[in-house]
Amino acid sequence: MIGLRRTDERLPGAEEAPSELRVGLIAVVMVMAFVIFVMRLFQLQILEGADLASRSHRNSVRTLRLEAPRGDIVDREGRPLATTRPAYRIRVIPNELGNAEREYRVLAEFLERDSSEFSEAVGTPRGRRRFQPVALATDLSYFQHAQVESHRYGLPGIVTDTTPRRHYPGKASAAHLLGSIGEIDSKKLALDITPKYRAGDVVGKSGLESGHESHLRGKVGGRNIVVDVAGREIEVIDEVQPIPGGRIVLTLDLDLQRSAEDAFRSVPGRRGALVALDPRNGEVLALVSEPAYDPNEFAGGIGSEAWEGLISDESRPLRNRAVSGQYPPGSTYKAVVATAGLSEGVLDPEEEVFCPGEFKLGRHTYRCWKRGGHGNVDLDEAMLGSCDVYFYKLGIELGVDTIAKYAKKFGLGRETGIELQGEMPGLVPSREWKERARGERWLKGETVSASIGQGFNLATPLQLAQAFSILSNGGTLHQPRLIKRSEAWDGSAREIPDEKPFEVTDLDPQVLARIRQSLVATVQAPRGTGRAARVEGVVVGGKTGTSQVVSLEHVRGLAPDQIPLRYRDHALFVAFAPEENPEIVVAVVIEHALGGGGASAAPIAQKVLTTYFEKHPVGEGASTTAGLDLESGEVRHDPAMPEEEES
Repeated sequence: MIGLRRTDERLPGAEEAPSELRVGLIAVVMVMAFVIFVMRLFQLQILEGADLASRSHRNSVRTLRLEAPRGDIVDREGRPLATTRPAYRIRVIPNELGNAEREYRVLAEFLERDSSEFSEAVGTPRGRRRFQPVALATDLSYFQHAQVESHRYGLPGIVTDTTPRRHYPGKASAAHLLGSIGEIDSKKLALDITPKYRAGDVVGKSGLESGHESHLRGKVGGRNIVVDVAGREIEVIDEVQPIPGGRIVLTLDLDLQRSAEDAFRSVPGRRGALVALDPRNGEVLALVSEPAYDPNEFAGGIGSEAWEGLISDESRPLRNRAVSGQYPPGSTYKAVVATAGLSEGVLDPEEEVFCPGEFKLGRHTYRCWKRGGHGNVDLDEAMLGSCDVYFYKLGIELGVDTIAKYAKKFGLGRETGIELQGEMPGLVPSREWKERARGERWLKGETVSASIGQGFNLATPLQLAQAFSILSNGGTLHQPRLIKRSEAWDGSAREIPDEKPFEVTDLDPQVLARIRQSLVATVQAPRGTGRAARVEGVVVGGKTGTSQVVSLEHVRGLAPDQIPLRYRDHALFVAFAPEENPEIVVAVVIEHALGGGGASAAPIAQKVLTTYFEKHPVGEGASTTAGLDLESGEVRHDPAMPEEEES
């Protein structure tokens, strides 16, 4: 065996070829992988980079602001006057839009609007504004919302949601008291130090909506969600629920409010105001200003055309006539003058004064409204018949400064302090006032006009209601109250506001009681000018008034229905009831009425009084006089219309 070579031994270099082959294959694979990686990187970075970058932005976290519902405003019985309802809204996030022009056309077709409106609303935002939602429609119908929602995945960047919207169930009912809301202006936004608001937020603009903004507003919430490229919500990361605004309970009685507003619908021109107060505490039971407006128009942002229509309307529907309308009080002022006469001892209520139908002062003749005069009249007859001559003579005896002193005791000539914007102070003229305001001395003839509530005298309907409240409650001036209590949204906390300031005047309660007797005769006596205000089973007192708007030269010889509207007199009536311990005072002013206070204003007050006493019947033992004959004292019903005073 020696010398034999092993047959399994390999020659040198026999293993090198396979190793090199493997290394070569590995190198090729690595090169190919690198090439593929580079090509894929080129594709992702260069070819598809823009699209993928856009997708990465869209597949992100979106923060949604959850608006808080405004708190309800309800009447004294909990019936809603202002509340919140859900509204469907469409917004667009500019950065997430696909084909903006196409999407706007689709939306325009669904909403029956012009697509150019959407493009103008969105514009070409830059920077952070590209990610801020822009509202395109704020109150869609259910059908419109369903159409958009069913196509939303084909409308990237279009967002639909439900947002709280202010709603006024009674439309124009109590509009001037409630006020309106609107988008915050730049001036108020600049004053917001905290800050609690941002551009586009809705705030109270007038009335109680503005005055109690902080309580009604509530606190906004938010939601962070992950959305995909199509805008679909993938998951909710976290959420903070909004806190609704607080609730406000008013002193207002919705039944009285509606009764007054319904009564005004029969008034030609429908211009005027009504205020009903509780004389025991100053609570406002009804407050009407006509014509009114529908605050629902402001809830979603009023259009320029609608706004121009409101501010250009010569009837001025935005004006709250109840607190800012200043009118000559006319013969309603005679109650003030009579109070001054009794208090100063220059008037004997039983003494008769002869009224021939005119009163001469120097070279001037001042006529009574009744041609031929009233004959011999005492205080009761002069009041129920509204005899001008009786009060001309009384006014001259008193002098304008004495009349002014007592008018101010009744709260006239100054603001009442009610928590509504735009209240006017009225005007009580005096010698000092004329010299200061006009640089002229007072004329004696001007006292004649002032004694029947004409001339420079001005008062608001609210002031007249407050003055007769003082007269009916024995001499206490209560500041008018609108808020009964405030509540948290869930009723967990209640706050009763501090009692409004009141002032005990130095008016003699016995004198006021005597004046009330004359005012009861004005309504209850057969010939009383206020007989149209009678309420079955209740003793009502009151005073009619008619205030002259223009000089008689403009209307002499014309029949009442031929006088142009702007030249017609204002009709007034102020009433209280029941006679003993009055619970309600109603003041009515009708601008440019076809008839005087007894024919036009008293029937409106009667409807409100009737509604009140249907809800609050007069207690047993109270007088139920329907008509008091001053001579016999007999109670009787007389359906005939009263005589009517003129200017």
